Amino acid sequence: MTFDISETLEPNSDQLDAIELIGGPRTFTITSVSKGNVEQPVQVHLAEFPRVWRPSKGMRRVLAAGWGVQSSAWVGRRVTLYCDLSVTFGKERTGGTRISHMSDLPDGKPLSVPLLVTRGKSKLFTVEPLTEPTTPSEPTAEQVAASTDVKALRDAWKVSSPDRRKQIEARVAELTADAPADPTQPETE
Repeated sequence: MTFDISETLEPNSDQLDAIELIGGPRTFTITSVSKGNVEQPVQVHLAEFPRVWRPSKGMRRVLAAGWGVQSSAWVGRRVTLYCDLSVTFGKERTGGTRISHMSDLPDGKPLSVPLLVTRGKSKLFTVEPLTEPTTPSEPTAEQVAASTDVKALRDAWKVSSPDRRKQIEARVAELTADAPADPTQPETE
């Protein structure tokens, strides 16, 4: 018998742990921010993950530098997180969750923030702007009428308004009605 053990690998934790990002960076949308406890005062709720992310003080400084100190401004914005294995806790190299990209950075440019590395020593930490793929826009009535590509029309249907969808459906029906029969299929009467 074989079964998927993925669920057994999840940590017994109430937060996003750096180890869960060991497979590579992941991008998340912030849905809300709430107060935590004294040790971890900020809880960031993510649309794509069931548990909260509790950013370190350094990552909170990065968030504040990029988006401001009012956490309500963070809602709807996106952040890419990764596991940085070089992060230390005390003298131990434990790994930690770091930000690599943020949406809505000022002027759409990289953001560099000085962070404490050790007592009295800081280093610039740079976050890149998160560029989202652009969503294709709805085709015009003229583009739909001129199109002969059924696949492109079906893709355009996904981003179109109800009225444009009706036009696309009619154009696809028109194109497929005139399509020659598939010679590999038996004729039906």
